[in-house]
Amino acid sequence: MGICSDIPIGARASKDMTVTFDVTVAKYHPDMPEVFGTPMMIYLMEAAAADAIENYLPQGWASVGVVVNVKHLAATPVGAVVTAFAEVIEVDDNTVTFRVEAHDGVEKIGEGSHTRAPINMERFMRRAASKKALVDTQP
Repeated sequence: MGICSDIPIGARASKDMTVTFDVTVAKYHPDMPEVFGTPMMIYLMEAAAADAIENYLPQGWASVGVVVNVKHLAATPVGAVVTAFAEVIEVDDNTVTFRVEAHDGVEKIGEGSHTRAPINMERFMRRAASKKALVDTQP
């Protein structure tokens, strides 16, 4: 039995974000339109997925994204509210896979799948600190 064994198929959550200039393509590429950026849509989907399983993980554990396979289907202008949905569709010993979608109140703007891996935060942070020490000593 893995750490994921208590996570039920069908667990779900959603997350909302109002589109502002700061989450548009134009913020990073001034010649592009002021529409919701794909990386922000993916972030919102990942956040919804994390929320869907958060309460099933042991104390001191969280989850991190390991695979994203998403299509961005339609543009969303500044002012719209985007809602991302995530639903658990598969659980194995070490990962959880979700069906994800995003809507902007007018139409579906994204869909796909996302996989997360539960992590022990203390161990994860120790490893990150070790790597940072190596990075800091590089020329």
